[in-house]
Amino acid sequence: MTHGSARSAAGPRRLNTMFTSHKAGRDDSWEGVVIDKSRGMLDGSNMYHFVEVRLADGESVKVRISRRLWKSIAVDDRIVKRPGADPARE
Repeated sequence: MTHGSARSAAGPRRLNTMFTSHKAGRDDSWEGVVIDKSRGMLDGSNMYHFVEVRLADGESVKVRISRRLWKSIAVDDRIVKRPGADPARE
């Protein structure tokens, strides 16, 4: 039983490490311009939506976003993530 618990607890961490993408944390804060959009069924059953964002300092980050936001934005759109809020189109 311990083995099963350890496996399920390690699942999300392994996903983030394996794909170097992440869902924005509640306290994260950033803004930037969308430079790429992608989606995929990483686990074989759920569709995940991602955008690559170029931040003001020139760094690029790949972030998981909601399907609704993914469908409403395009490359070159500006998005912002405020602490306590989900990423949104600006």
